[in-house]
Amino acid sequence: MVLNPADNIQDYLVFGEFGEVNPSISDSSTFTFMSAEKMSALFEQEIEGCFLYSRHLNPSNDYLAKALAHLEGTEYAQVTASGMAAISCAILEICSAGDEIISSRTIYGGSYALMKNFLPKFNINTHFVNITKIDEIKSKITSNTKIIYCETISNPLMEIADIRELRKIADDHNLILIVDNTFSPLIINPTELGAHLVIHSLTKFINGASDTVAGCICGPKPFISSLKDVSSGAAMLLGPVMDSVRSASVLKNLHTLHIRMKQHSKNGQYVAENLEKLGLKVFYPGLQSHPQHELFNSMYNSEFGYGGMITFDVKTEEKANQLMMMMQQELIGYFAVSLGFYKTLFSSPGTSTSSEIPKEEQEEMGMTAGLVRLSVGLDNNIGRSFDKMKKCLIACNIL
Repeated sequence: MVLNPADNIQDYLVFGEFGEVNPSISDSSTFTFMSAEKMSALFEQEIEGCFLYSRHLNPSNDYLAKALAHLEGTEYAQVTASGMAAISCAILEICSAGDEIISSRTIYGGSYALMKNFLPKFNINTHFVNITKIDEIKSKITSNTKIIYCETISNPLMEIADIRELRKIADDHNLILIVDNTFSPLIINPTELGAHLVIHSLTKFINGASDTVAGCICGPKPFISSLKDVSSGAAMLLGPVMDSVRSASVLKNLHTLHIRMKQHSKNGQYVAENLEKLGLKVFYPGLQSHPQHELFNSMYNSEFGYGGMITFDVKTEEKANQLMMMMQQELIGYFAVSLGFYKTLFSSPGTSTSSEIPKEEQEEMGMTAGLVRLSVGLDNNIGRSFDKMKKCLIACNIL
């Protein structure tokens, strides 16, 4: 959590109205007013501590939003009902018909499908680039460009965005830099590096329990307020409301994030190093062999490591599926999409979380059919878990 020394520590102490150590859950869709003037004023402007209707804001969502803003070092945050809702609202708040986006080519499949297939219906078009090639990014900028969009660590090829350099490009052309930090909360702070807006799928590491779908946008107070504008705000009018009970649940889990991320990273480093020793091609920023290892080192908070996300190649889709089914049978983890759970999760990106990307484009970007994506869990004895994984690799004739 990024703390400004000038901040009042009381901002971080949230009590329930009766002194509970966890804040009360606001179980209400609407809120009463003691004067007609106050209600009229709230429709015209945001008033701190006043609530109108839960689609606009409620106390539970406000508690979580403020905590997430502190996490990312921004002025405020908007919580949403999913990560995709956060991405959609952020883009639609900025872009109008005729505008353009420059996006990393290797991103979550849902984000890709939004920009490739859905937004063109509104004449908002995207140029997909290799985010590691600065000249390629610059070559796609036009007078219509409004956004540079990337993931801190790309899904699933683990490419690393040079956020400082992207911010320079954004400043030179008056663009908004949006960074999805879902894979690397606490590990990298995109705001400190220059991101204007930071997106999270709270469903993943931040919540950590695979029991909630949620998202957030962290950014400057004026932008977050514009999202809630009753007349034109994307989050207000599209209505991606997060449930109060789920907000309270995520807020409680947020307090253990620092502990969990350290263990995810410790286990991820062990698995990545040992998979590479077996001769497999492994994508993980903590490996010396990763082409952007030093770039990552220049940006990350070292106490939190390199994260829990690993991708490795077993050559064929058949081998990948055979391996994952065997690992599930051996109780190493679950053959499932998503990530950030306490148990290890694994899937084959090309046929799951990146299936929205056409096969020819997958091949062009290096996403082979035999890729396996691991979200390494919180195993207390990762050595024992890896020994079981190695036996599965041998049994599937991968080694």
